[in-house]
Amino acid sequence: MTFKALQLKIRRWRVANLSETNTVLMLSIFVGSIAAMAAIVLKNMVYFTHQSLQRAFPETDFNYLYLAFPVIGILLTVLIIRYFIKDDLSHGVSKVLYAISRKNGKLKLHHTYSSVITSTLTVGFGGSVGLEAPICLTGSAIGSQLGGFFHLKNKSVILLTACGSTGAIAAIFNAPIAAIIFAIEVLMLDLTSQSLLPLLISAVTGTLLSYFFMGKSVMFNAIHSVPDFEMMNLPFYALLGLFAGLLSAYFMRTTTFIEHRFSMVKKKWIKTAIAGVVLSALIFMFPSFFGEGYDSIADILVGRSDSLFYNSPLYLFKHNEYTYLVFIIALLLFKPFATAFTGVAGGVGGVFAPLLFIGGIAGFFIVSVFNVFFGMELSVINFTLAGMAGLMGSVMKAPLTAIFLIAEVSRGYQLFIPLIITTVISYIVFYPFEKYSIYTKSLALQGDLITHDKNKHALSKINVMSMIENDFKTIQPDACLKDVTLLIENSNRNVFPVVDQQKLFFGVVLLDDIRKVIFHPEKLSDSIKDYIYKPEITINPNESMLSVVKKFKKSGYYNMPVIDATGKYYGFISRANVYTQYRDIVEEISED
Repeated sequence: MTFKALQLKIRRWRVANLSETNTVLMLSIFVGSIAAMAAIVLKNMVYFTHQSLQRAFPETDFNYLYLAFPVIGILLTVLIIRYFIKDDLSHGVSKVLYAISRKNGKLKLHHTYSSVITSTLTVGFGGSVGLEAPICLTGSAIGSQLGGFFHLKNKSVILLTACGSTGAIAAIFNAPIAAIIFAIEVLMLDLTSQSLLPLLISAVTGTLLSYFFMGKSVMFNAIHSVPDFEMMNLPFYALLGLFAGLLSAYFMRTTTFIEHRFSMVKKKWIKTAIAGVVLSALIFMFPSFFGEGYDSIADILVGRSDSLFYNSPLYLFKHNEYTYLVFIIALLLFKPFATAFTGVAGGVGGVFAPLLFIGGIAGFFIVSVFNVFFGMELSVINFTLAGMAGLMGSVMKAPLTAIFLIAEVSRGYQLFIPLIITTVISYIVFYPFEKYSIYTKSLALQGDLITHDKNKHALSKINVMSMIENDFKTIQPDACLKDVTLLIENSNRNVFPVVDQQKLFFGVVLLDDIRKVIFHPEKLSDSIKDYIYKPEITINPNESMLSVVKKFKKSGYYNMPVIDATGKYYGFISRANVYTQYRDIVEEISED
């Protein structure tokens, strides 16, 4: 029996025995399990790669191996992508959002494994990015493929795509609640009873597998307890929120600027060489940039902040209070560069871990300033955790995800108040700088962003080109009125586009404008040029449907021509057809 025959047989059995809802519920278990196993495998592969490489590090104050390993990892990643994957693997979360918005949740098969392999090489060899975005893409691709295998409806495929991401995030952090909120807040999934149950199942499945294979505490397991916060310290959490908001803007602008500048470099090997060398130099100076950076945060939380200086040429400066703080500031300033250069060089990873690293260092910096220079006793653990939530919540535009994630990974549920204060203030400070998150900015600029607004969501799913009608009879610009009368006999339209042989649009001839004239034989030889009307508003083929609807509303037109920037004519779009399609999509996405 061939694979196609087996697939068809399974589909028929599913249709005969299971409803769509029950199928999704059952598949959410498998999606959560497979995505969680992928996350566990990825986490362990990176861990063992790190361990293997660290054995080569001599126990000296600094070493030159940091100059080699990141370049080797990125070079291997670039070669695998170029010769085997042959697709872009960057910006994993943005790819998931685009698939949900434009492709009904459909992701390519290679995404079920390609990001695991390439991110292992990138991060395992020291690339200064995180594993969360690659594993989010991997889990989503697993859900997408299973939904496609069973030939489910588009809405169910999208839900399973989100389930895969939820299971993976839950497993990698042991944080089921944060994983569910991530799907709702970041992936823009609507919160309904039909969507919540599969997400819960995938999150719990992923978390249980993570418990089984990696223990109950995946991150920061050295923290025995998180201190209670003190009410008198709340103003300092507000100050941390302000600082985190400014750092968020700095991170976003820095990474975006570097990506934009390197996008102008056409030769891939030049980008890889330049960015790889700069990345290696940064990691050589600041070894805590090597990999995800979670080990450095864990050391800070247990009072071993000196580890930030290990293997650094600046090791001897750790004994001076002033140079110590300058070093911490340098970490905050240069970490965004390390993350951006990892990406533009060709590495595969995300910003999840870098944001938590910078946030943790920011919180530690605030504590150090007040404890060292003002003799205070602020909690290093509490402020480090709050800083992590502040950076993540603002840059990702996901405050709830950040708050619950930090509370779950640290088991510091008593910190909800300071976490909320820090994250909210950081978000408010960051918002004037950037309207969109780091995941959605590029999609928003291209008009491909899905939102929780059902109206905008429905319009975003309508493609302008798919709505074009071509049954309008066209006429040459040098024609006469008699030619128009011949078209009227064979047309049920009252609009006749004037188009030349090169498809250039000159305007339209309206039946109402020539109705009285065509019944006068002596006028039939007149040129149509005097009767051509040039519409003030037209539609561009690449325009968003939201913009098209606004134009219909503003102009009052029933039909509008589609013309590109060169003046080429494509056809007309009818207001009635757009609204009909819009209502159908709203009805589909509103089903519960």
